[in-house]
Amino acid sequence: MNVTTNSAAQAQRDIAEEFAFFGDWTERYQYLIDLGKQLPAFPEADKTEAHRVHGCQSMVWLVPSGDASKMHFEAISDSAIVSGLIALVLRVYSDRSAQEIVATEPAFIGEIGLAKHLSPTRSNGLAAMLVKLKGYAAQALA
Repeated sequence: MNVTTNSAAQAQRDIAEEFAFFGDWTERYQYLIDLGKQLPAFPEADKTEAHRVHGCQSMVWLVPSGDASKMHFEAISDSAIVSGLIALVLRVYSDRSAQEIVATEPAFIGEIGLAKHLSPTRSNGLAAMLVKLKGYAAQALA
C-alpha cells in the first residue's frame, strides 16, 4: 500500500480511478475500511494531546516528521471509516515536499464523491485533519 507516486496530483488521479471501479457507496465504504486496516501500526506513545486532531468526532492522531524537503506523516483513528480517509490523505500528502503539500488542494474528495457521502461531522474532521497537516507543512517552510 505504501506506494509513493511521483506527485500528489498523480496520487489523486489514482484514487479517483480506484473508486470509479466500485458501483455504489456500500462498496466504496468497504474499500475505505479495508484501506484503513492497512495503515501501519501507530505507536501508543504518540497518541498524545499534542498530536490529536481537534474537530474530529472520532479520535485522530497525526504525527509529522522530516523537513521541508520531504515530510512524512503517520496517523490513526479509532474509527474504521476515518482510518480509511487517513489512508487516502497520507497517499496524497505524505512523503512530499512541504511546498507541494501546501500547494495541493484535496481535489480527490470531490472527484470520488466523498464530499456528498460523508456525514457533516466526518467532513469537518477530514477538513480539520487537512488543516493540521498543511499547517505542519507551512511551519516547515517558515
